Amino acid sequence: MSFPARRTVRPVVVLAACAALSACAVSTTGGTAAGGMMGGGGSSGSGGMMGGAAARVPTGTCAVPTTLTTPDVTVTASDMGMMARSDVTAPLGARMTLDAAPTTVRAGQVTLLLQNSGWRVHELVVLPLAEGQDVGARVSGAGGKVDEADSVGEASNDCAAGSGEGVASGSAGWVTLTLAPGRYELVCNLENHYADGMRVELDVAG
Repeated sequence: MSFPARRTVRPVVVLAACAALSACAVSTTGGTAAGGMMGGGGSSGSGGMMGGAAARVPTGTCAVPTTLTTPDVTVTASDMGMMARSDVTAPLGARMTLDAAPTTVRAGQVTLLLQNSGWRVHELVVLPLAEGQDVGARVSGAGGKVDEADSVGEASNDCAAGSGEGVASGSAGWVTLTLAPGRYELVCNLENHYADGMRVELDVAG
């Protein structure tokens, strides 16, 4: 008895490419984007995987005015929140960073753009540093915050200028200030954020 030839069925494997991990935490009208995998092992909030965790960067869109596509100072907030939860207080010991580029500017009108590439809500408060005072030396008080009575301004308005309730994950906020020569500490002053590492020095030259 003869049998028909057996057909060999080759499974077809469909590979889907996903570009969900692109570096695009904040979109601007000028086509500039910021974000990428959060940096680890240093103070930088960009480059490499933060702490080796397989986490993706939150994405969002924020229509930054075209006049701010090249701000005087770009400040990047990042954290290990791992989820976009603004209602959960950051615990002491959480890994958070605040980076600025450049860290030296000329005195006068200075525009600072805060880009939130973290999962939690963040803000930017500009505090003068006294002579001999080190960055990170402030003591957190009630509510896990440092005294900001001498603040010269802040960027805490989500996708807008000036003061507000905080900049959401994947969004941005900005402020334009007139800064006198001196040293300043840029901080996020939400509960425990300063103690968790969200501070960086900005030097203003005369």
